[in-house]
Amino acid sequence: MTIEDRGEAKVVTHALAKHTLTQLRNVETEQVAFRKGLVKLGRICGYEIIDGVMETAYESVQTPLTETTGERVVGMDDVVIINVLRAATPFVEGLLKAFPRARQGVISASRDESGGMDDTGEFDIEVDYVKLPEIHPEDTVIVADPMLATGSTMATVLEHVQGMGDPERLLVLAAVSAPEGLVRLNEQFPDIDVLSVAIDDHLDDDGYIIPGLGDAGDRAFRTT
Repeated sequence: MTIEDRGEAKVVTHALAKHTLTQLRNVETEQVAFRKGLVKLGRICGYEIIDGVMETAYESVQTPLTETTGERVVGMDDVVIINVLRAATPFVEGLLKAFPRARQGVISASRDESGGMDDTGEFDIEVDYVKLPEIHPEDTVIVADPMLATGSTMATVLEHVQGMGDPERLLVLAAVSAPEGLVRLNEQFPDIDVLSVAIDDHLDDDGYIIPGLGDAGDRAFRTT
């Protein structure tokens, strides 16, 4: 099993995931390689969710020669992926390689940097656009954002997602997470599982993850 329970989050420990994240952290990794790295990491995480979170069932199958028993993943057609614009776009592209039939939703949510981080470590969050599918009781919902920092943005996104239905399981997927954000989500959403490739050291005074990987959106889309 390459998913470890670290208490406040489950961590993907697959060697290729760690290798890819190391490349993403490197300041010398340029735009195209960074974007492709996020796609690769999303694909790896998708396969890890299938292997470590979803269930399988036995079923009879007829081969060209005889009948035998195989296994299938339960619920592959009941997956919803929520893209937190914009940084999660290449990350979600990778997830869709693991879940090609997933229903998709998008939420454009971002920090209002002008007001800074308040005394509780939160930012005001601006939500510009929300388009979510209906969520059913049998669904696995994956909310993807490469960076979970203060948790302010993700908490706002989760409020919108929960308003669309009560799925069988609701996962937050991040490449890197800060302890402060994990604490916030665990306090506000104790029934939601957070899956991350790394839990980093801390947030700096501006609310950025240390060591982190920089601004994933800017690096993927070559903006500043």
